[in-house]
Amino acid sequence: MKKVVITGIGAVTAIGNTAADYWEGLIAGKCGMRTITRIPLDNHDTTVAAEVDDSFEAEASKYWKKRQLNAATTTTRMGMASAGEAVEDCGIDTSSYDLSRVGVIYGVIDNSYEDYELEKPLNITLKKMPNELPALISIKYGFGGPAFNLSTACASSAYALAIGKQFIENGTCDMVVCGGVSNTVTHLVISGFNQLLAMSVNPDPETAARPFTKNRDGFIMGEGGGTVIIESEESAKARGAKIYCELAGASMCSEAHNLTAPKTDGTGMSVSMRMALENANMSPDEIDYINAHGTSTGLNDLYETKAIRDVFGRRAYDIPVSSVKASIGHTLAAGGALEAIACIKAMETGIVPPTLHYDEPDPELDLNYVPNKAQKHTVNAAISNSFGFGGHNATLVFRKYE
Repeated sequence: MKKVVITGIGAVTAIGNTAADYWEGLIAGKCGMRTITRIPLDNHDTTVAAEVDDSFEAEASKYWKKRQLNAATTTTRMGMASAGEAVEDCGIDTSSYDLSRVGVIYGVIDNSYEDYELEKPLNITLKKMPNELPALISIKYGFGGPAFNLSTACASSAYALAIGKQFIENGTCDMVVCGGVSNTVTHLVISGFNQLLAMSVNPDPETAARPFTKNRDGFIMGEGGGTVIIESEESAKARGAKIYCELAGASMCSEAHNLTAPKTDGTGMSVSMRMALENANMSPDEIDYINAHGTSTGLNDLYETKAIRDVFGRRAYDIPVSSVKASIGHTLAAGGALEAIACIKAMETGIVPPTLHYDEPDPELDLNYVPNKAQKHTVNAAISNSFGFGGHNATLVFRKYE
């Protein structure tokens, strides 16, 4: 089986417009949430979101021409900025690499052509294309492998990485540009999740998202884009690329249970983690950090904790478990990629990011959730969970490259 490694990362989030700034913000305990500015708040129960401010446009402009950016929505441009950073980071020489063997896969739930985007009625057809982001990336760089988007709710970009891994292992591609984008804060999105009673109605940006705490009352919407470039070990070594780590395992599965609720006691989540570990040919004892889905909803946090205890047994109490959603919000389709980057950097630095706003513990949730401050911890292997509406589950396993 071909070994799959990670050679490039890029990020746009509410706490930083590059992967480095995003990571520094996480470790520093920076919170990207604020009172919503993108839309009027009349008739909305939720008034807080982790919005990306317009400063990210300068990053996008480093890599993309004005006409390309004008043909995309704000959401798509976040993905374009993260892709440009990741491609530059991976150091590919497009003049000598076999570009027919480079794929592009992005998780896209919605590219958000609505609300304020409608005030600029240009390139309407292009802006409404959910496949615009992977198409633009493949066109810009000449990547001729499979290029498409997929939609599996909050697990979308984790699915992109899992499928990209398979493409490399089965010989379809030597490199795959994988990622996802979060739909921007819109009337339809905010009102829709409020109807489902899934989002926090806490008006305080500093305490609205409180994963794993007793008084959690739902997630907070986040914006952003994340890109992770994966590549065969042979390809990376042949071109002398910097290798961050190995993407050792991945799972994709359906709970086949409910559109909005996980299986009782997290049994579907347990299956996802066990499948990913089996795919990596690793045991639970080898995992040093868990980047939890950790949405700050009542059921997810309870059931994910139960699933972790089920899979890892007594050792669950020795493994740091944190949710970066308290910092950058729930970035939906971008979450898998952005949380993968958190795992990659945790292995690189020996620091695990905190779960912010952790105040009153929930007596049913008894793991080390890395409360409020980053912790030094040797991480040789980490897993990241992404569990989406519809029962779309994915778990990624990362391991130090040797």
